[in-house]
Amino acid sequence: MGEKRSNHTVYNVNYHFVWCPKYRHPILGVIEDSLESSFREVCDEYNYEILSLYISPDHVHLFLSAHPKHAPSKIVRTVKSITAREMWQQHEPLLQEYRWGGGFWEESYYVGTAGDVSTETIEQYIERTEHV
Repeated sequence: MGEKRSNHTVYNVNYHFVWCPKYRHPILGVIEDSLESSFREVCDEYNYEILSLYISPDHVHLFLSAHPKHAPSKIVRTVKSITAREMWQQHEPLLQEYRWGGGFWEESYYVGTAGDVSTETIEQYIERTEHV
């Protein structure tokens, strides 16, 4: 981790996402390899850097870094929609056993942010520079 640079921005924006397949069916372990590959392809294509990825049978943890121009809601929507489409294309006979009506992921998700400094450090920095 650490600071990244683009033409006009220096940033360190990291998101921790967690979400589940529809009805929390424990199907992800069976398709883990292709799902991981799909996550990596999507993140490479959209310039999201995967810092950590954990695929459990009934949920996913994705910790990534992205440019601040990308809203967390857009990131998760992009990753979930593309991976869902690819999993249906690759594993349709298996997934139809669970008959999710074409859905793959639950609509809900968790997102948290992380960086290299604590809230206390930022508050101290702001207090020190507030009157400068």
